[in-house]
Amino acid sequence: MKKFFISVSLFCMLHAMAQKFDTQKVTDSQGYTYETVKNDQSGVRVYTLKNGLKVYLAKNDDAPRIQTYIPVRTGSNNDPGDNTGLAHYLEHMVFKGTSHLGTQDWAKEKVLLQQISDLYEQHKAEKDPEKKKLLYKRIDEVSQEASKYAIANEYDKAISSLGATGTNAHTWLDETVYKNNIPSNELEKWLKVEKERFSELVLRLFHTELEAVYEEYNRAQDNDGRLVNYAMMEALFPKHPNGQQTTIGTSEHLKSPSMVAIHKYFDTYYVPNNMAVVLVGDLDFDKTIKMVDQYFGTFKYKELPMKKMVSEQPMESIVTRTVKSPSIPRMTLAWRSDSNGTQNARLADVVAEILSNRGDAGLIDLNMNQTQKVLGAGAYESAFKTYGAFTMSVTPKDGQSSDDAKKLLLDQLDLVKKGQFPDWMLKAIVNDKKVQRMKSWETADGLATTLYDTYINEKTWQEELDDINQYEKITKADVVKFANEFFKDNYVVVYKEKGVNDKLVRVQNPGITPIKLNREAQSSFLKDILSNKISEIKPEFIDYKAAIQTSQIKDKKVSFVKNKYNDVAQISYIFPFGTDNDKELQIAITLFEYLGTDKYTPEQLKGEFYKLGITYSFRTSNDQIFITLSGLESNMKKGVELMNHWLTNVKTDKDIYSKTVKTILESRDAAKKDKTRIMAALTNYAKYGRNSRMTDIVSKERLEGIDAVELIRKIKALNQSPYEILLYGQDQSGLEKAVKPYIAAATLQPAKAKDYPEPAAEGKVYFTNYDMVQMEMSKVAKGNEVNLSNFGKANVFNEYFGRGLSSIVFQEIRESKSLAYSAYVSYANATEKGHANYITNYIGTQANKLPLAVSAMNDLMASLPQIPAQFENSKGSALKQIASNRINRTNIFFNQMALKKLGVDYDIRKDIYSEIQGLTLLQLTSFYDTEIKTVQYNTAIIGKKENLNMESINKMGTFQEVSLEEIFGY
Repeated sequence: MKKFFISVSLFCMLHAMAQKFDTQKVTDSQGYTYETVKNDQSGVRVYTLKNGLKVYLAKNDDAPRIQTYIPVRTGSNNDPGDNTGLAHYLEHMVFKGTSHLGTQDWAKEKVLLQQISDLYEQHKAEKDPEKKKLLYKRIDEVSQEASKYAIANEYDKAISSLGATGTNAHTWLDETVYKNNIPSNELEKWLKVEKERFSELVLRLFHTELEAVYEEYNRAQDNDGRLVNYAMMEALFPKHPNGQQTTIGTSEHLKSPSMVAIHKYFDTYYVPNNMAVVLVGDLDFDKTIKMVDQYFGTFKYKELPMKKMVSEQPMESIVTRTVKSPSIPRMTLAWRSDSNGTQNARLADVVAEILSNRGDAGLIDLNMNQTQKVLGAGAYESAFKTYGAFTMSVTPKDGQSSDDAKKLLLDQLDLVKKGQFPDWMLKAIVNDKKVQRMKSWETADGLATTLYDTYINEKTWQEELDDINQYEKITKADVVKFANEFFKDNYVVVYKEKGVNDKLVRVQNPGITPIKLNREAQSSFLKDILSNKISEIKPEFIDYKAAIQTSQIKDKKVSFVKNKYNDVAQISYIFPFGTDNDKELQIAITLFEYLGTDKYTPEQLKGEFYKLGITYSFRTSNDQIFITLSGLESNMKKGVELMNHWLTNVKTDKDIYSKTVKTILESRDAAKKDKTRIMAALTNYAKYGRNSRMTDIVSKERLEGIDAVELIRKIKALNQSPYEILLYGQDQSGLEKAVKPYIAAATLQPAKAKDYPEPAAEGKVYFTNYDMVQMEMSKVAKGNEVNLSNFGKANVFNEYFGRGLSSIVFQEIRESKSLAYSAYVSYANATEKGHANYITNYIGTQANKLPLAVSAMNDLMASLPQIPAQFENSKGSALKQIASNRINRTNIFFNQMALKKLGVDYDIRKDIYSEIQGLTLLQLTSFYDTEIKTVQYNTAIIGKKENLNMESINKMGTFQEVSLEEIFGY
């Protein structure tokens, strides 16, 4: 075996990063004490307020915005045993407002909410199904009365008025995290809203949101990954809540909730000493901590209950589980590992990286995926707050048994036990972790995410920074010793078989009466937020000519964008042709990645890139090919040299091509069994018909008949073709010198691109049968040709009507009528001049709710609802988002490239901003009437055929069941 050595330059650069981290306590001029860590390049400050609230602050000047997270150290593991799913449902309810936010008359609403709570307690205790139905009917009736005083989505209106994006939350085992990205000048308003939000829990609009959560439960039932994970965790943790309480909860508990239990949970865990505020972005430390204290410092410290520790007995045998669904078979192995932050968790993580390091050079990557012995395989370590899971998974090839594939996985593990992995691997793994950390922490969201994760896992910032040093101490002997002691016949194996899932829970539509939305009402709290005017952020529009330096090497245009953040560089080769010019290009590139050269085997090539800390990618679109290298700038010259060697000296191998063809064909077959891929293909069919890019594929006969030499000739011809180059880094001259020796003048021209039709919809309903709980419906319509003067209107329309938590569609379909978990209307501008825009209308819901959901959507779209206050809110939000957004890094180049396809050579956001400033509701209505109201749709529906309501379907258009062969083209 060829002996490998880690790059000296890479080693020296990254070794310098291995610094000693010491915590220092500092008191500022205002008297606030914070912790900071010596040698922390991110400059994080960690404060602890008097009430125990942790506050994490860090600066990032990418844009005048702040990434915010409010993590709470509680999740589904703290759910009561008779109320599973409670933490997750509570997360939803925290968006519903308080006694000041979201109500028109709290005194009257409060009385009715108490009645609803009492009814739910009776409902939960009642065992007679018929009496439960009567109680639920009464709950529905009182809820109608209560909704007269409620203002739906007022939190979302308040937060969107700030120009916030990414408004969301998630719940997991030991965490509930609330998210927003806000303009920096709106920080105090955000604090005021969030302080109000977390000051008390009001369970308004409870039963409609419960149905939305139940739809989320249905989506989980239709998700293969969830099925496998639930089975794996249940077997891995037979006692611990990790495996005994799913975050979504059980169907029984979701249908019989307790508002009393939810209030108790909130009062117990949503206390300042169990919460944190994480802010990363354009902020002033002293002003920010004072404001956080002003608002969140008023919350009262409260003792937390002693948590009952649940210990698992060591696993001493193999535990087997089987789940079934219509998709192709796969298999998962899992060992119970140690908690986050322990050395054993790090060792398990290192083993996972040795096996599968981002698909680059791990043993599974090289010995199973690269050699195409399986359809796909990987390994990863998940360290939870308590315990963890080391997981290996494999998708067998056609005709290959799961046990044969399992043996291949275990063989790779045996190589680790024997120490049969390259000596350079450990150093390369640690260096790669450093590079990935560098890339992640240069963004506000990446750093903020790490900070909240640190808080949840009760680690200090010093421990988080020092974690990489602990990895560096790990030796090969440590890994081999750990692997032999840890990996025994004490694991869980989950077989995911193709078949009927007989455990699906199918429920009746509860028949919720639509609640009052009171769209035009505003609480005094919201009025105060909206009336409080502040100094606006001035938009900054990019001057592409100033931001992108251009030069010429031979006949190739070279663009340079300076990296102002770190030592990571990127080089992209962009070819102005793609699969429209030659649909076999994608096959050629797929084959190329499995081939080596006269100097390196395919496996050695991957190892060489990994040692350099350079990642590569090939991406093919209909009109472009991208070859991209990314990694430390100091090693980019060697990366370019290695890539050029590969492209120039690639060695054809007919046996490898034969395996590649089989893999391609099996992947196609797998796509025809995957719900998500089927829905995408069906929607494409509804949009473009039989003759589309998706259905125009290289046939099986052609695949099997192509000479591999012919395909590789296409790869070798790339350097003789036209292309341009993007250089991103610090040293323009150095990067130009790296690429210059390998650039040749273009002597070849691509074939003419094939034109694909964009037919108008004809009122057809296309259906494909798939065994699932939900039904998904996507209606698509061809609009008018792209018009730059309408970009601002489309932006506000999507914000106001079609997408997001405060949109009219979300309010009506989910909040008022509880008819779907996911519903939206989207107006998408074409990305190229001369092409049509498209309107999409999507609903994902329980099968027996689809007719009602479609009817509700049709009523909504009959004419654009006129809600002046909501329009102004959406318009203001759109303006604030543009004003506070900044284009940076490689986005500078790629944004300009995208605009060129529209015939624009400047930052079009300037025109969009001006258009939105002068936009009126009357103009938006005219845009709707002209561009959307009159279009005709084709409809794509996937679901279980026996659940179709044909009377409702026939109203949508001419029904046609289409086969998988028709929609996929094979």
